[in-house]
Amino acid sequence: MDGSRSITSVLPVETLELVFNHLERRELIPVLGTSSVFHDTASRAVYRNVSETSSVRALQLIKTLASNDTYSRHVRSIDLDFANNLITANILRLLNRALQRLKSLTTLILDFSQTDNAADVAWIFQGCSFSLTAFTSSMRCDRSLARFLAMQPNITELCLRGFNQEYNFVLDPKALPKLEHFRTVLSYPSIIGEVLKGRPVESVSMSLYPGDVCSSLDTLLLSTTAIKRLTVMSFESDPPVTLLPLIADRLPHLEAFHLVVLMTHYTQEILLEIGSSLAQFKALKYITFMAPGIPASFNNEKSIAEAWSKACPTLQTIILPKGLVWFQRDENWACLKDSEE
Repeated sequence: MDGSRSITSVLPVETLELVFNHLERRELIPVLGTSSVFHDTASRAVYRNVSETSSVRALQLIKTLASNDTYSRHVRSIDLDFANNLITANILRLLNRALQRLKSLTTLILDFSQTDNAADVAWIFQGCSFSLTAFTSSMRCDRSLARFLAMQPNITELCLRGFNQEYNFVLDPKALPKLEHFRTVLSYPSIIGEVLKGRPVESVSMSLYPGDVCSSLDTLLLSTTAIKRLTVMSFESDPPVTLLPLIADRLPHLEAFHLVVLMTHYTQEILLEIGSSLAQFKALKYITFMAPGIPASFNNEKSIAEAWSKACPTLQTIILPKGLVWFQRDENWACLKDSEE
């Protein structure tokens, strides 16, 4: 105790806070009881960014935040995971009280179970006064969620990853005016379109399913700005060579493209064939292609990188299924493996 007093008499609070910011949460907890100055400074570091993957600890956390303004006012980012447990109405009400106290919150991540996602849980945002810049949730897309998003004009990053059905999800045209990055996993094209329509989204991550490929890709044309980065997880059984022209037709000036193919095994021939489709991209700098299959040899991947570069001269970085990062060096294509040998 005497030691902590002598330290605090010499070091300014700003210096203590810099030190505490480099400590793990478990290392900071004992510091809270050292002295009043240590407690006030350490609590800012402990509660500024909180993440709980354990439902039990997440419940303990929201109990603390729901009843303590001293801690809740420090929270800027919170990540709560209830995906492996069913939650009761009492827990939702407790969560609502905690969220109402998080007036400085800017990043919110909420995951619920598939069962809970089938119900309207967006009412937990009633009475909240925080202003988010990033929001991620697995809750269903319905009118309640749309109303909440309309009250968050500063969101630039949005991720909706629930098992969505069509629940009359209609956004106010003036909602999300600053949205730049949108990610979704399991959504209807209508939901994707509702988010992108009339908003300056330049980065999209989406899934493609059989029967919805073209309608999903058409939603990319609804953004008010050119989409520069696209990540696609494809469940389509057709080979990738048929998918790339569909994307290039809509986004010829795409700069970064990441494609994960789950249903089609790749071969050396398929990868070489993809090169011809890349010629339609006019500004593509970075591409990642991941798919199941027998890994190509190092030399085969190099030949693929060279073929893709010849078809699309703007390419600067290529990542192929082996996971090697290929890049241009001295007008040749190389990877980190080259440097290690």
